[in-house]
Amino acid sequence: MPRTEPARAGGFTGPVRWGPRWGRPVGKVLDHLVYRTRIHGREHVPAAGPVIFAANHLSYLDGPVMVGAAPRRMHVLVKQEMFTGFLGKVLQYSGQIPVDRSGDRAALTDAKALLEEGRCIGILPEGTRGAGDAAGVSSGVAWLALNSGAPVVPVAVLGTRISGEHRDAIPRPGRVFHVAFGAPQVYRRLPAASGRVSMDTAAEAIRRQLSGHVRRSEAFTGQRLPATPTRDNTLSKRLAAYPEGTDDE
Repeated sequence: MPRTEPARAGGFTGPVRWGPRWGRPVGKVLDHLVYRTRIHGREHVPAAGPVIFAANHLSYLDGPVMVGAAPRRMHVLVKQEMFTGFLGKVLQYSGQIPVDRSGDRAALTDAKALLEEGRCIGILPEGTRGAGDAAGVSSGVAWLALNSGAPVVPVAVLGTRISGEHRDAIPRPGRVFHVAFGAPQVYRRLPAASGRVSMDTAAEAIRRQLSGHVRRSEAFTGQRLPATPTRDNTLSKRLAAYPEGTDDE
């Protein structure tokens, strides 16, 4: 289909369909040979059909670690700035999709087409490395969920960055990571509501889904997110107010 958007990163012309066949094994090597990744909740991931994996974002490693831990292959939306040089070629030929974080309908259209083929998409909807608590998510994940009908599986990635480490730090080999997959949730447009209202509502619901899942994952794994002054002072109170077994979804 002809494109009217500006040229994309690295001359990108579309996602490589066969890329995840070798991209996922590379992720497994990272998870289990370079690091020690403990995986939880794989039974929550639908065995067939389209799936949107939505993960929190702490480190450069979150995407590859999620890819290696997931029971299914996926194409991940990655910021377009990463698609340069040798790394850019690796990302492209492993099936990843460059996305302009200021707004990129082409990337979302590519992702939607893959979901329509019954494939899986990975997205880090916080948009940038931060506290990893899903305090905010982009509207792109909501657009994708509403327009594809694919279930959203929340993914908590923990341990890829810990308190005291810089956001650009790469963990030393051998560290224990935790990747926890939560229950899937399908989002629909609101009856008689505008597209913008439906999208804003879905984005907030997905944020709550992911945030709640991350909090629960911290509690049962014992692996906490990097401390910030505000977050560290309030985390115990927030966990205490969040009854075990309840769901934000």
